Amino acid sequence: MSFGQIQENTAEPQVFPVIAISPEMKKVLNLAKKVASYPTTVLISGETGVGKEVLASYIHRNSNRANYPFIKVNCGAIPESLLESELFGYEPGAFTGARREGAQGLLEAANHGSILFDEISELAPKAQAKLLRALQEREVRRVGGTWSKTVDVRVISSTNRNLREMVKKGLFREDLFYRLQVVHIEIPPLRKRIADIDGLLDYYVKHFSREFGLNKSLSKEVKEILRGYTWPGNVRELRNLLESLMVTVDKEVIDVTDLPRYTTNKPLATDIRPLKEVVDDAERQAIINALKSFSTQHAAEALGINYTTLMRKIQRLGIKTNKKNKFICM
Repeated sequence: MSFGQIQENTAEPQVFPVIAISPEMKKVLNLAKKVASYPTTVLISGETGVGKEVLASYIHRNSNRANYPFIKVNCGAIPESLLESELFGYEPGAFTGARREGAQGLLEAANHGSILFDEISELAPKAQAKLLRALQEREVRRVGGTWSKTVDVRVISSTNRNLREMVKKGLFREDLFYRLQVVHIEIPPLRKRIADIDGLLDYYVKHFSREFGLNKSLSKEVKEILRGYTWPGNVRELRNLLESLMVTVDKEVIDVTDLPRYTTNKPLATDIRPLKEVVDDAERQAIINALKSFSTQHAAEALGINYTTLMRKIQRLGIKTNKKNKFICM
């Protein structure tokens, strides 16, 4: 089982295009172009769905490493017990269940290329220490091995969280943070770069028309409404909405009546809920998200409240946890 995705010498399928029409996104793209030709470590931050992975791929493709592997590592998916063998590989017979011939680690596989540590903020503290050591030494030693191999890897990391704040709260190693943030590129949310929305809409209409053999377009009124929508899910949400409209609407021109009601930002009176209910739902979801990643003690720190307050809210909001108060069991 592997938690890294390797792309080597192949045309990469772009989930999101790099559309830079707004001044904000042009600034991001110019900075990415500038650093691409250097082996500098880059940290890309931004909300979920803004296109962090696409920008990392863009940096790799525009570097002198473009003909070598580009490996993506999902940090949130690697169990801490497997991190060392995944990143560094292992020798034959290193542990029970190991392959007879051993295995190459992701850092070794990325030699001369680039590696993306996606959602780096999700790494557990012990895993952060192991990664820091590897980045400092630029050497890998397979689990069970007696020799080390030097690797030449361009490191790119991405996160949708504020790592600096996590460092202040003791949730992320300060030394690793400064190691990763040599160059910091922040991608603004789509609602702050409205000029890019038309370009993205046009791109995906053409993309899905070509992919599905369709001939459809958006009315001017639809484009106007979508320009005014806040896009909480950013480019990923825009892409998914366009795909849905393209495959479900039978008409050649998609008009306002085909849009989901939430995109108009004009809820009906029946959609209005009591404020306390809305606040409780928001608190419940925030606590559940925190408990998925942290123990209750660390979750309280991440949420900016004390432990007693968190436990009281968990009980009041009916959130169920296991006996160790670590994972949501809802």
